[in-house]
Amino acid sequence: MRTKETKPIRKVHLDNFHIAGFGYWEGCEAFRHLKIGTKLDLVREADNQFDPYAVAIYYEDYKLGYIPRGSNNDISKYLDMGLEDIYEVRVTRITPDIHPEQQVEVIVNILNQNHQVR
Repeated sequence: MRTKETKPIRKVHLDNFHIAGFGYWEGCEAFRHLKIGTKLDLVREADNQFDPYAVAIYYEDYKLGYIPRGSNNDISKYLDMGLEDIYEVRVTRITPDIHPEQQVEVIVNILNQNHQVR
């Protein structure tokens, strides 16, 4: 008979992108605090008048911008279900000498906390 062993949290890559609206929100104010690997938070904005699937990206109390429209549909649905703990969002690239909309790239991973080995 086989036994199942629980592995530590496993990450699965979901998406990576530049933060939409970085230059319009508080991204420029928070820029000096951001480093590669900095953990970010997702906040669902279901009442956003411009995008019904809007998901804002925060560093502490700074609103950095949004997940781009082409990447937010599924993520917003899982956040609506209260599954915000399945996502890990981190800064993967910082390029200070280009347009603000391209300065910060992030990665979104899905965390599988119940991954089991067969």
